Amino acid sequence: MKYLPLPARALHALALCIAIAAIGACATRLVGLDHDDTIPGPGPGGKPMRTVTDTAVGLPSTPNAMIYPITARVEVTDNYFGTRVADPYRWMEDLNSPQVHQWVIEENGVSQPQLAALPARAWLRKRLTQLWNYERYDVPVRRGAHYFYCYNDGSHNQSVLYVSDALESQGRVLFDPNAARADATVALSDFVPSDQGEVVAYAVSEAGTDWQLWRFRRVSDAADLPDELHDTKFWNLSWAHDGSGVYYSRYPESAPGRGDDAGRPALYFHRLGSRQSEDRLVYAITDNPTRIPEGHVTEDGHYLVITQVEGYEKNGVVVMDLRRPGSPAQPLFMGWDALYTYIGSRGDELYFHTTHNAPLGRVIAVEVHDGSAPRTVVPEGTSAIAGASYIGGRIVVRYVEDAHGVARIFERDGRLVGSVPLPGLGGIEGFHGEGSRSETFFSYTDYLTPRRIYRLDVATDQASVWREPKVPASSADFVTEQAFYTSKDGTRIPMYVTHRKDLARNGDNPVLLYGYGGFNISATPSYRPQVQAWLEMGGVFAEANLRGGGEYGEAWHKAGTLGNKQHVFDDFIAAAQYLIREHYTRSARLGIHGRSNGGLLVGAVLTQRPDLFAVALPAVGVMDMLRYQTASANARQWSSDFGLSEDPDQFRALYAYSPVQNVKKGTCYPPTLITTADHDDRVVPWHSYKFAAALQAAQICANPILIRIETRAGHGAGKPVWMQVEDYADQLAFAARWLGMSAPAP
Repeated sequence: MKYLPLPARALHALALCIAIAAIGACATRLVGLDHDDTIPGPGPGGKPMRTVTDTAVGLPSTPNAMIYPITARVEVTDNYFGTRVADPYRWMEDLNSPQVHQWVIEENGVSQPQLAALPARAWLRKRLTQLWNYERYDVPVRRGAHYFYCYNDGSHNQSVLYVSDALESQGRVLFDPNAARADATVALSDFVPSDQGEVVAYAVSEAGTDWQLWRFRRVSDAADLPDELHDTKFWNLSWAHDGSGVYYSRYPESAPGRGDDAGRPALYFHRLGSRQSEDRLVYAITDNPTRIPEGHVTEDGHYLVITQVEGYEKNGVVVMDLRRPGSPAQPLFMGWDALYTYIGSRGDELYFHTTHNAPLGRVIAVEVHDGSAPRTVVPEGTSAIAGASYIGGRIVVRYVEDAHGVARIFERDGRLVGSVPLPGLGGIEGFHGEGSRSETFFSYTDYLTPRRIYRLDVATDQASVWREPKVPASSADFVTEQAFYTSKDGTRIPMYVTHRKDLARNGDNPVLLYGYGGFNISATPSYRPQVQAWLEMGGVFAEANLRGGGEYGEAWHKAGTLGNKQHVFDDFIAAAQYLIREHYTRSARLGIHGRSNGGLLVGAVLTQRPDLFAVALPAVGVMDMLRYQTASANARQWSSDFGLSEDPDQFRALYAYSPVQNVKKGTCYPPTLITTADHDDRVVPWHSYKFAAALQAAQICANPILIRIETRAGHGAGKPVWMQVEDYADQLAFAARWLGMSAPAP
C-alpha cells in the first residue's frame, strides 16, 4: 500500500506511503483568488432519495436501479484568475457539522447493504482472514545489549513490540497495543530505544489519526515512566547520547491535549522526569512560516543535526555542537538547492545522501568545522539511490534498478566492497544500525514472497535469513513477469504483472491495475494478502511504475509533478492499453485501484477515460486539487509535487485534471466504489465526499457509484487487521462483481 508520504522520515517510501502531511481545518479565502458570496444551505435532505435507472451499453447492469441520498448543492463560486469555478459541495468541508454526519450515515446506509450482498464477499472475508493469519516480523533495531522489533503471530490485530537479548530467542513482550481498546484501534505507530537500550520511547495513535502520544518504558521491567509527550506527529524523535532525554518536534497546542497542525512546530528537548511544559526550546524557524525543523543526534552525541523541511524536493540543514551549550546553530546546507538526508557520522565528519548535482543521488561527507567543500563518497551511478546508511565503518546504499531493490556496500573512500545477496527482483527495506557495529538487518519481499528478515554482517558482506514467515497459501501456481511499455509521449515505463502460470492470453482475464506515481516513492514489489486472494480467484494483478515516483531518480520524479502531472495519468492509461493490446484482458474486464495519491490517480483517469475501465476503486484519494492546501499546513507541503491553485500557471494544470472539477454531467461512469475514513487527518475525507456527490449527480446510467466511509479509522496506518479484512473484502468483491468473477469452489 502506498500513502501520501510523511514529511520527513518517509520521504523514500508512505505514503503516503506515499510520505507526509495531515489535513485539518479549511479556509474560505485563498491568496491569489477571489471568493464569491457563500450561501451555506442545508445539509443532506434526510429521507429524500434520487433514482438513476439508465443502463450503460456494453456493461453489466444492476439488478435494481441505484437510489442515492439527495445531496445538497450550495451556491459557492471561486474566481481563479478570471476562471469562475463552482464548488457546490463546499459545505462538506465542515467535517464536524450535523449535516455532514447525516450524509455519511445515509451514504453508508446505501453502500453497506449493497456490499454485504455481493456474491464473492463471504468467500473473500473468510479467505482474507486466513491469509492475514501468518507470522510477521519487522526489521530489528539493536541498542545496547537488546534487540527491539515488532512481531505479530498472525492472531493479533496490531503488531506487538518485543525485546530480546539474543537473536535466536523469541524475546518478551515490551508493549502490546491490542490490550488498549476492544476494537484494536489503538496502534503502536513508532518506537525509538535509547542508545543504551535501557528505555524505549514509544508512540501510540488512536482511530487512525496521525497524532501521536509518546510514552517511555523501562526495558528491565516493562514499566512506564510518568513522562508523556503530546502534540506530535510525523517528525523524528532522537535520544540524547547519555539517555537523559529526547529531542523532538512539537506543534503548538490549540486546546488542552490537542495540537494545532496549522501552527508552526519547533524543536524541543524533554528531560526524563520533567513535565512537558518544562521542555526546553532548542530551535525554531522564525524567518519562514512553511519550514519545519526536526533533529537527529549523532551516534557519539556530539552534534544535533537539524533538517529544515519544506516539501519533498529540497531542504536545509544546520548543526548544533552539543558539547558547547548555548552555541548557535551552524548552517551546513542552506542553499535550498537539493535534498540532504543525514545518514551517519564519524567524529566531525557527517555523511549525507543528496541529490545535489546528482539527480540519481550520491553520498557525500562534510567536515563540520573546517569549512571545506563536501567530498563525494559514493558518486552518482546509473541507478537511483533510494537510501543509504553508515554501518560498521562502511556505507550501505539501497538502489532501485528497473523498479526492484539492489543494495551495495562501499568503503568510506568510495571503493565498492560488494553487493548484498538477494533472492530475486523484489523490494528491500532496513539497513539501520550504528557506525561502530557491523551488524544490520533488512527485509526482502515480492508479490509472491512474504516479508523475510535477513541479518547482514557488513564487514564480511554475508547475509543470512533471521525470520522467514510461512503463509497459509501456496505461490507455486503463480508467476510475476516484468513488462515494459510505451507511454503517450514515447517514454518507456516498467510494469509488473502477476498471474497464474497457465494463464491464457485470450483477452478475457479479469485484471486489477494498481498505481501510485508521486512523491519520489518507488513502487517496488511487495507481498499483500489481498493480492494473493485476488490471484486465487483467477484474477491478474498489475502494478505500473509511473512517473512521479522515484524508480529512475529525480528526473523521473519531476516528470510527474506540477505541470507534468498529466504524464502520470498518461502512463497509467497506457498501461491499461498495453494489457488490452497484449491480450491479457479487455476493457469490460479491467479494473483500476489506487490509494491516497493513487486515489487521485484513479479519480483523474476515471474522469478522463471512463470508457476504458469496467470498475474503479479510488481509496482515500486527494480529489479536490484546487483546495487540498486549505486543510492544513502539512497538506500544503504536498505543493512541491502538486503545485498550488494560488499560482495562475499551476492553477491551470490542477484544474485540467482535478477529479472533483472534471466530473461531467451526462456521462456513464463505470461502477465505482470510493473508500475513505472519517478520522483521516492526512487526506481529509471531504475529498472523497465531494467526488462521490459529484459522480452520483452526474451519472446517467445504472452503474453504481458507492462510497464506503469507515467511521473508526484514518488514512490507513495502524488500521487493525479485522478492519483491513472488511475493507478489502468490500473492494475486491465489488471489483469481482463487475469483472464477471466468482468465488472459487469450496
